[in-house]
Formats: sequence, structure tokens, C-alpha cells
Amino acid sequence: MFVELGHLALALALMLALAQASLPLIGARLGHGGLMALAIPTAIGQFLLLALAFAALTHAYVTSDFSVLNVVQNSHSLKPMLYKVAGVWGNHEGSLLLWVLILALFGALVALFGRNLPPRLKANTLAVQAMIAIGFIGFLLFTSNPFERLPSPPLDGQDLNPLLQDPGLAFHPPMLYVGYVGLSVSFSFAVAALIEGKVDAAWARWVRPWTLLAWAFLTGGIALGSWWAYYELGWGGFWYWDPVENASFMPWLIATALLHSAIVVEKRDTLKSWTILLAIIAFSLSLIGTFLVRSGVLTSVHAFAVDPGRGVYILALLAIAIGGSLTLYAWRAPALKGGGLFQPISREGGLLLNNLLMATATATVLIGTLYPLLLEVVSEDKVSVGPPFFNATFVPIMIPALVALGIGPFLAWKRGSLKSALARLKYAALAALAGFLITAWIVWGKPVAGLIGVAAGIWLLCATIWEVLEKAAIARQGLQGAFARLAGLPRAHWGMFAAHLGVAVCVLGVTGTSLWTTEVIRVMRPGEVTDVGGYQFRFDGTQDLRGPNYLAHRAHFTVMNTQGEVLETLSPEKRRYVVNGMETTEAGISSHLFYDLYAVIGDPDGKGGYAVRLYHKPLVPWIWTGAGLMMLGGLLSLSDRRLRVGAPRRTVALLPGTKPAPAE
Repeated sequence: MFVELGHLALALALMLALAQASLPLIGARLGHGGLMALAIPTAIGQFLLLALAFAALTHAYVTSDFSVLNVVQNSHSLKPMLYKVAGVWGNHEGSLLLWVLILALFGALVALFGRNLPPRLKANTLAVQAMIAIGFIGFLLFTSNPFERLPSPPLDGQDLNPLLQDPGLAFHPPMLYVGYVGLSVSFSFAVAALIEGKVDAAWARWVRPWTLLAWAFLTGGIALGSWWAYYELGWGGFWYWDPVENASFMPWLIATALLHSAIVVEKRDTLKSWTILLAIIAFSLSLIGTFLVRSGVLTSVHAFAVDPGRGVYILALLAIAIGGSLTLYAWRAPALKGGGLFQPISREGGLLLNNLLMATATATVLIGTLYPLLLEVVSEDKVSVGPPFFNATFVPIMIPALVALGIGPFLAWKRGSLKSALARLKYAALAALAGFLITAWIVWGKPVAGLIGVAAGIWLLCATIWEVLEKAAIARQGLQGAFARLAGLPRAHWGMFAAHLGVAVCVLGVTGTSLWTTEVIRVMRPGEVTDVGGYQFRFDGTQDLRGPNYLAHRAHFTVMNTQGEVLETLSPEKRRYVVNGMETTEAGISSHLFYDLYAVIGDPDGKGGYAVRLYHKPLVPWIWTGAGLMMLGGLLSLSDRRLRVGAPRRTVALLPGTKPAPAE
């Protein structure tokens, strides 16, 4: 009965979304306050109905209701409760239900907390948000019903993909979806602004918090996925430029550019048209990522749908959403002229350069991701575009972006002096040069790109720290005065510092582990010792274990220093899940401040030995430390009161052919 109630709630949510997408839009056009006000209760009602539908599906998983096809295909009575719950979104239908639930949540939040929004902008924004919901709720109801019943329920289920039965993957999709779907609010604000004909400092102030929230969670979601790949897949890597990984990385790059561009609109009343375009592209890339994962054109652990009909539906939805918004942009954007002029060497110029580099980097990732698919469609030839392409194209673009990121905060608005900024950053430049030379001496013969990466990371790290020291003005204020100045800085400034530090730390982590990783792959027998990166790994044998729904073969390694002193033990596992017979690898990892020790157990050789992979991975923990700093920076900035209240009043004139908004 609860399942049918969830199905009914999903259908009713579609009805409310249709009302929310039409009536407020008509009201905004006619200046009818009552119709515009309907956007608020319909947005809240839609969220409540979708929450009921999601609760019904979750109840079916928790209670192992095997009369529901979705539960049969993705759950089992032996699964731990965490993975029963995670199984709700560990499949095509359930993940899309979570997608539309988060979409409705954002709409409800705009309705509840957008009290200072002009009624017309609010009505148009929520109407556009509802249009997106119509497409995806319809997709669920007509092609991917999560509540489909089975006439003859089996006694048990087929279990969830074992690779997804992991704590990292339990929380990765919801966090990633908050980022993906959060960009829909920026998109809706952009389309609403084009409909209404207004883009000004107030609009940028309203857009920034939603973009910041989406960016922060997208950062966390990508980092969780990277961390999971690192410790779960057993190959010691954190990123492989997989198309599904790229699908989340591309919106992140454009969202980063959008955040910086919105600052220019707010501060200097310029780059309006460019900022609107970035908002459209950011969410469009989220939709493209949804198409890649849900249409069946890709096969990976992340890809669920294999029905061509679903792919055609999503492709049509993409064409309407992306094509329609870009058409509206082409019609309206020429009239969005910025009022603030600036010189190329200025804070605005630095932020624009950052935007252009981010957009170019995104284009290279998009080409590398889609080219094999397009080639296969046109010629039926299959090619693989892997890390060599992305490393050769993406990295050279990002190096100048990191340099500009360090210089930008030292430039004045409107007209700056590059000579003055570089003079203030001379110590950062010297530190970067020293880092380059020392690293070249240590790893002579390694690719020069890695050395440049180390220098760029040190440059940005020192430039960010120096900016904080300049804000403190210790020489003029004294120690007590410096602390007082720092304590008085807005949280948005501290958020920016943390995010920029996070980028620097992440770059150093990626570069360090790429340059200095030591890998040993060999067959070992109990009692044998192998040297790896200055440490000794002694293989102490294996034991059999039984988990709640798997059988495990656990190995034991003792790690010693060169003097033979025992430092720690590592216990990697190889698991076999009893329901579907799939095997997974659980790496044994010991993390330290400057390195990880990493061990993986493979198959036996039949002679008493086992294939093993042993790694010493310098600086790899810095990758996720940097990502955590970036996410912290985003949330810290979001907590700044200036981004939540007190948006300035509008002063920009309407575009030709539009009507004035009613009085608030």
C-alpha cells in the first residue's frame, strides 16, 4: 500500500509541477500578483510529495519488499542496513528519484528563503525550476517507474553491485547530486533574468549563494568519488579521466568560473551576458552528464540505464532545455550591456582571464569525452581517449590559471598594476623557483610538467598566505592590531583564502604522487620481505573471513623501516559476494601527513604465493585535504551574512518590450 502511495505522490508532484511551470509565468507576464504567489505553495507542495515518494521507496528497501521490481534487482535481505538504504539511489530509477527530490528541495528553499526577491523574478525562477522537474518526473513515470510491482515476488533479491557497497559510495551520489542539481537554481535565475530583462548587482547577489552551495557540494562529491576509486578499485589511482568522472568535473570547472564572474557583476556591473551564459552552460553540462550516465551510451560502474528509449527521452529533454535556453540567450543577451569599464590589467581582467581559461579547459575535457562516442556513431570505429590526451591538453591550460589565481587578488578593481602586484609577490615567486629547482634535483629525469606543477602549487600556496599577511598589516598595526584586522575580515574573505589554499594543496598532492610514487608488483610467499619506497613490507600470510553477505580472503603485511623496526600492519582483502559471485578488492592503506602506504592482495599462484601490489605514494593525502579545504571555503563563504540578506535594490532599466515588475 505504501508503494502505491509513493507512486501516486509522484504523479501528483507532476501535476503540481505543471501548475508551477505555467500559472506563475502567466502571472509574471500579466503582472497578476495572485498567480505569481502560487509559485510558493506549489514549489513546497511538490517537494513534500516527492519526499513522500522517496520515503515510500526507502521503506520498500529497508523492509526488503521483494514485490517491488526495483528492490529485487538492487537489494538482498543479507545486506547491512546502510547498503539497503544506499541501494535506494544505487540504481537508475532510485537515483533519478533522488535527483528530482533534490531539485524540488532547491525550489522549495528558493520559495521559503527568497523573501527579498522581487515577485516577478521569483515567479519566473520557480516556473523555470518546475519546467526542469516536469521533464524528469515524466521520465520517471513513463520510462523508469521505481514502484513497478512483480506479480510473483521472489524469496530474495539479486543484491546491489558489490562495488557500490561501500561507505564512500553510500554518501557520494547524494553529495554529488546536490552539486549537480544545485546548479539548476543558477540556471533558473539566468533564464528568469532573460525573460524579465534584468541583470544587475542584485541579481548577482541572489545567484552567488546558490552557485556557492552547489559548487561546495560538487567539490565534496567529486572528492568522495576520487577517494573511493583510490581505496576500493585496488589500482592505486585517484583519477583516470573516465567519461563518468569527467561528467561531474566539467560542471565544476564552469561553476568555478561562474562564481568568479558573478563577483564582477556584483562589484562592477559588467560581464552580465557572460555570467548568464556560464550559468546556462554549467547546468547544461550537468544535464549532459545525466545523459551520459543514464542513457546507456557509457558502460561503467556508475552507468545504470541500458534502454535506448530512455536515452532518446533524455536526449530530447537535453535538446529542449539546452537549446531553448541558448535560443533565449541569443535573443536577449545583446541587450545586456555592462556599465562598468575596466582595463585588461585589473581585478576584473584577472577574473575574466580565469573564466576564459576555465572555459577552455572544460572544452578540452568535453571534446576528449565526447569524441569517441561521436566517432563511433559516424564511422562505427572505436577509439579510446585516455590520460595522455587530457594530461597533454588540460594541464598546460591550468598552469597559467593557477598563476593568474595568485596574482588576481593583488590587482585593483578597474585599473591595476601588474608590476606592483608582482613586486608584492616576489617572495612567492622565489619560493616557487626554489621548489622547482629542488624538485628537479630530487627527481631528475621525470617529466618537466610535474616540476612545473610543483612550482605552480607552491606559488599559489605562498601567494594566498601572503595575501592574508598583507590583510593583517603586522608592520603597521602590530601583532594585536593584526589579529584584530584578521578577526574583522568578512567570512567570505576567509572562505576565499581556504578555497585558494585548497586548490594549491590539491595541486601539490596530485603532482607529488604522480612524480614520486613507488610501485612493486610481484608474487610473495609468507615470510618474504620487499622494499618499497624506503620501507620494508613483510608478507605474513592470509586468513579466511565471513562478512554479512560476502566471504573474504584477508592478507597481513608488516611494515618496517630500514632498521627492521615494526611501524604498522596493513590488512588488504579480496571479497567474494555470495549472491552474485562478484569479487572486489579492499586495499590496505595507512595514511600519514606526507605519504600513504598501500597494499593489495591478488590471486594465489597455486604454489603458496600470492600476487601483490605494494605502493609508497607521497603527498596523496593532500589531494583530499585540498578538496576538503575547498569545500570548507565554499561553506564558510556561504555563511557570510552579506550573501544571504541585504541584496541591493535594482536600478537597471528593463529591456524593450517587457513590463515593469509590480511593487514589492
